Amino acid sequence: MDYIEGRTRSDGCVFCELASLQPSEMRAGLVLLATPLVFVCLNRYPFTTSHLLVMPRRHVADLTELRDDEHAALFDMVRASTVRLRKATNAEALNVGINLGKAAGAGIAEHLHVHIVPRWSGDTNFMPVIADVRVMPEYLDQAWARLYACFADVPGERAPAP
Repeated sequence: MDYIEGRTRSDGCVFCELASLQPSEMRAGLVLLATPLVFVCLNRYPFTTSHLLVMPRRHVADLTELRDDEHAALFDMVRASTVRLRKATNAEALNVGINLGKAAGAGIAEHLHVHIVPRWSGDTNFMPVIADVRVMPEYLDQAWARLYACFADVPGERAPAP
C-alpha cells in the first residue's frame, strides 16, 4: 500500500539512488551486487519471492541508449543472475523480461531494468484474481540473505556479509 499510495516515491530516480549506495547501505536497499556498470537487487514490490532486477548504473531509459560495454555488462549479469537465482530457489523456470516504456508496463520507465522472476508449477493462485493480493512465502530480507551467498563469486561491491 505504501507504493500504491505514493508514500515510497522519491523525487529522484529510485534506481539511481540504489546505484549510489555504499556497501554498508546495500542490504537496506536490497542490493545484492554492484559492478562499475550494472547492479542487481531484489524487487521491493515483487511478483513472487526472489524477484530480481538487473540494471545499468547509468540513468538510461532504453536499450538503444546503452554503450556497448554497458549492454554487454547488463546481459552478462542477467545471465549470471539466472544461474544464481535457479540455484538459490530451485526454480523450475524463469521469466526474464524488459518493459520499455509506460505503455509496455514499466513502473519506472525512465531507468532501464531487467526483471528475473523465478517460477514453479502451480505458483499462481486465486488471490491476485479475487483480491488483487499477492502472497509472499518469504520476507525480503530473508530472500536477500539467501541470494547474497549465491553472488559471492561474482566480482563487484557488496554489503558486508550477514
